[in-house]
Amino acid sequence: MELWYTEEQTDNVRFSMKVKEHLFTGQSDFQKVDVIDTYDFGKVLTIDGLVMVTEKDEFIYHDMITHVAMSTNPEIKRVLVIGAGDGGTVRELTRYKNIDHIDMVEIDELVVKVSKEFLPITASKLDDPRVNLYFEDGIKFVEDKINEYDLIIVDSTDPIGPGEGLFTREFYRNCYKALTDKGILINQNESPYYEGNAKEMARAVNKLSEIFPIFEVYQYHMPTYPSGHWLFGFSSKELHPINDFDPKKWESLEIKTKYYNTDIHKGAFALPTYVKEMIDGAKA
Repeated sequence: MELWYTEEQTDNVRFSMKVKEHLFTGQSDFQKVDVIDTYDFGKVLTIDGLVMVTEKDEFIYHDMITHVAMSTNPEIKRVLVIGAGDGGTVRELTRYKNIDHIDMVEIDELVVKVSKEFLPITASKLDDPRVNLYFEDGIKFVEDKINEYDLIIVDSTDPIGPGEGLFTREFYRNCYKALTDKGILINQNESPYYEGNAKEMARAVNKLSEIFPIFEVYQYHMPTYPSGHWLFGFSSKELHPINDFDPKKWESLEIKTKYYNTDIHKGAFALPTYVKEMIDGAKA
């Protein structure tokens, strides 16, 4: 008997993976968490039936959510990560010796426990002494923070359930206040391809471009996410991801990556025409 995992990416599109074994299932106060072992993608973490992380392609997401900001400002020292319970974002951040403080705020402790047990490939650095783990609501955590972080990474699920509040105007304003003068905010900015994702992408663009004087969108290819074409938002008070980018400075750090490089950095901001038109139409 064959076992298959199928995700409904839209009402009319499904994505399936052949499964070796169902390793874990659990229900937290917030969501349903599962881990499956698949033939082509290795171990896969799903939340409420949606793929979050796979062993095969996680490096793409985690490279692009961290290194674009870190190469724009290699002097970043204090970082706040909201979400990211699988640990991959923190893993990449800990590769920078100049970072001396990482606060990670994950609302669901079960995600972290499961990742540590089944996905050490991403969760291996959550015990780094620079990392402070908080199991609470990231929306409330950031409310009273002023001029505290050089980088905030919002590594969120889609804007449903626990992730919904991480896409609000109030939350983005609080992130702005929590950042230092050269602070950068990176947010999961959905996909431009399918209608539902594209609507959420446009909403995030509208809010962030209203709040931050510098706001740009960059893209990456994620095989297991709906359509494969996904975006991050880059928001900052002072630093521009292209104009203030010094490739040689980042390359001098000799950080070995599997997806990110300085050419990808520049190219990721060169968006397809249809995406540019959607973003221009959504900007405040």
